[in-house]
Formats: sequence, C-alpha cells, structure tokens
Amino acid sequence: MSSAFGPAAAPISPLSPKDASLPLISTPKTVSDAAASAGHAASDGAATAVRQKLAALLANMELAIMGKREAVKLTMVGLLARGHVLIEDVPGVGKTTLARALAKSIDCEFRRIQFTPDLLPSDVMGVSIFDQKEGRFKFHCGPLFANVILADEINRTTPRTQSALLEAMNEAQVSIDQGTFPLPRPFVVLATQNPQEHQGTYPLPESQLDRFLLRIGIGYPSRDDERSVLRGAHQPASDLEPVVTLDEILQLQRAAAQVKVADGLLDYALAVVTETRSSPLVSLGVSPRGAKAWFRAAQAHALAEGRAFAVPDDFKRTAIPALAHRISIGGPAGLRGGRTDAERAISDILERTPIPE
Repeated sequence: MSSAFGPAAAPISPLSPKDASLPLISTPKTVSDAAASAGHAASDGAATAVRQKLAALLANMELAIMGKREAVKLTMVGLLARGHVLIEDVPGVGKTTLARALAKSIDCEFRRIQFTPDLLPSDVMGVSIFDQKEGRFKFHCGPLFANVILADEINRTTPRTQSALLEAMNEAQVSIDQGTFPLPRPFVVLATQNPQEHQGTYPLPESQLDRFLLRIGIGYPSRDDERSVLRGAHQPASDLEPVVTLDEILQLQRAAAQVKVADGLLDYALAVVTETRSSPLVSLGVSPRGAKAWFRAAQAHALAEGRAFAVPDDFKRTAIPALAHRISIGGPAGLRGGRTDAERAISDILERTPIPE
C-alpha cells in the first residue's frame, strides 16, 4: 500500500520470516490465538487509519502551497510533536500561506495575529476589565486563546510583546494579574519571520527561539511550480476545507509520542548533541530541552512516514530544523555566525558522527 508519504510500512505480521509462505488467513486453534489475531488486525487497522489521515492532511495543504513537500511535511511534524514552528524566509515565498494552509486543514479555532511595532502584550493575551455591575475585574481573552495561532511577522514587534508568548508556548497557559488561564488543546504557534538583515525587524532572543521545536525555510519555487502558480493551478489557503478534527489531531500526537526509538539511535542523538557542546566552532551548544525537542521531532517524522519506529533518517532529516536555531556560532573578534553557519555546523557534525547499524 502506498500513500502520499511514499510506500507505507508493511503491516506487522505474527508470522516469522520462515513462515512467510504460509497463508495469512487461518483458523485460530485456541482462544489466545484468536485474541492475538484480533489484536494484530486492530493494530494494522489503526496504522492504516493514521497513514490515511496524515496523507489527507498533506494532500490538502499541498493544494495551497505547491512544490514544497519538505516544508509542508516539517510543519506537520511540528504539529504531531506538540511543538511550535518558526517559518523563516524572504517575503513573498509563501510563509503565511503555509501556516494558514495547516490551520484551515484542521477543524479548529484559528487566529491570526499581525505583529507590529506598536502591538502590546495585552493585545495578544487579553486584558482584565472592571465590571461595574459585578464590582470586580473580569478577564477577556485575547486572540492567543485558540488552537492554531498564526503569529505573522513575529520579529516586527518589540521584545516586550515577543516575551509575552514565552509562557504560552512552553506551558500552554498564560498568567495575567492574579490568575492563570489554560489555553485550549491542542495549541500550536506557527510564526513567520523575515530574515534579520531586512529593515524594521527585532531579532528574537535565544530564549524565544528555543521555544520553537523547528525552524524551517521555504525557498523559491521551481520553474514549473511557479508557472503553475501563475496559471492559477493552486487553491487559496482560505478556501481549504478541514480534513481532520481536533480529536484526530490529539490521537495523532499520542501516536507520535509512542513511536519506538532503539537504544542505538538514542546514543547516536546524544553523540550529536554532545558534539555541539564541545565543537570549537560552536560557542553555545544544544541544551537538554533542545535534545528532547529533536527526539520528539524524529518520532513525529517517523509517524509521518508511516512507521511506528524511528530510523536514522528520521533523526538526520530533522536535525537541522530542530537544532540549528539552538546553537550559537563563535567567530573571530566575538562575531557570531548567522543561520547558514549554524546549519553548516550541524551538517558537519552529522557527517562526522557514526550512524548506528
């Protein structure tokens, strides 16, 4: 069976390799055999349902953003791993479209926040207003209280407002005045950002960047894809219909957390993380939180590929999106490298680290 993610993983069979020639359907001899057969059938059915839902989500998003499967899939990975995604690229390549396509593909509460220099924290989180009839302050929720948040051009607002997102992104709650208010589940922030060399931007602090599970780019389309866009072959993201529900997203997130990771792969990931802390090119290595984020991203990537277990490729393909924005590159005279230097450093470490057999 194939899906939009490529060949689907073969269903787990109770037969050993030497019994591969035996018929797959047989009459159980005992009650325990019947229970085992039913368990395998249920497991295979659940795996098929997961692949179908993920394939539908991917296909629906690609109606709006064409030729960027890797960026679309990584955005899905961030959602499955219960993380937040920073989409960073030059203006006009589809950052907002990608974020909106994901939000519109889910039957959920969606809010877009346009970040500007004059935006205040209360404009994002909400504000307490005195109710004269009840004689007390009542909290009025801001646009942050939704399932999917599109934080458009997040680096065009001041650090004060950027920091208002810290607690929300890390703990899915906000604290205002004397109260703490939980955010709905699932909760995911899809933020877009223009590169820092463009005028009118405020660089995100390291503590803010670390809250994003992944940082991804989109890039310019190929000639054929851009021709299709000019011909109007794509569908506006605002016209997309939901293909998954909130409950299904929560189920997919639980399935991603249950993806198996072998001890050898875990040692491989730890070796890469440790190397970022000892490399002479890196002045600030990956933190334990960053290592955990990479682990979750690899699990989600495996699920997106239709597997219930991780392989080395899951870690390698998520390494740069999950780790590059968490390190600092030290240069001569205290100068810091940019995004390209950080990604190159992670790539070099991956090449030097032996892959487990």
